[in-house]
Amino acid sequence: MVFDKGFISYPWFRTLGAKGIFFVTRLKRNAVYKLLERRPVNRKTGVTSDHVIEVISGKTSLRLRRIGYRDPESGKRYEFLTNHFRLSPKTIADIYKERWKIELFFKEIKQNLRIKSFVGNSENAVLIQIYTALTVYLLLAYQKFLSRPGLSVQQLFQLIQLNLLGAASLEELLNPRRRKNENPYNLSLLDLVD
Repeated sequence: MVFDKGFISYPWFRTLGAKGIFFVTRLKRNAVYKLLERRPVNRKTGVTSDHVIEVISGKTSLRLRRIGYRDPESGKRYEFLTNHFRLSPKTIADIYKERWKIELFFKEIKQNLRIKSFVGNSENAVLIQIYTALTVYLLLAYQKFLSRPGLSVQQLFQLIQLNLLGAASLEELLNPRRRKNENPYNLSLLDLVD
C-alpha cells in the first residue's frame, strides 16, 4: 500500500504488518522515534539515509524503516516510512514517486474533466463517468489540434457548452467568418475571446 502521511496510524501499521501487507508513506515532521540502526546508502541515487527506527505507540513499540531522499530534479527532501526491510531504499522512494504520479493524474482529471461528483458509488459507475469524461476531453483535444484556433481545450469546451442547443456546427463556431446564417443565439469564437 502507498498512501499520504495524513493516514498515519501506528496501530493500523501494526495491523497491516500482522496481515503481511507492506506499506510506504511519508514520515510526519513531528514524529517521535528512536534510531536503532544506520544502513549504508548510495548517495548517487538521491538516497540520503536508510535507518531502522522504533516508534512507541501506547504501551507497544513498532519497528519501521525511515528513508531519506533528495529529489534530483526539484532538490526537495523527503522522508519515507515503510515496514519493508528488504527492498532497496531507492525502490521505496520510487514507489512513493509513482504514487505521486497517480495523484497528479487525479488532480488533472478534477481540473480538466470537470467531474464535480460521481453519479454512482460503485466501481463500474465511477469508471464509466471517468471514461466518458476522458473520451470527451480527448475528442476536444483532437479537435483543437485539427482546427488550431488558439483556444485551450477548456475554452473549446466552454464554446461548445454555450452553443450546445444552437444551430451552428462546430466548424461554424470555430470559423465565425464562414457562418451560413447569423443566429443571434450562437456565440462565436470571437465572442468567447472578447
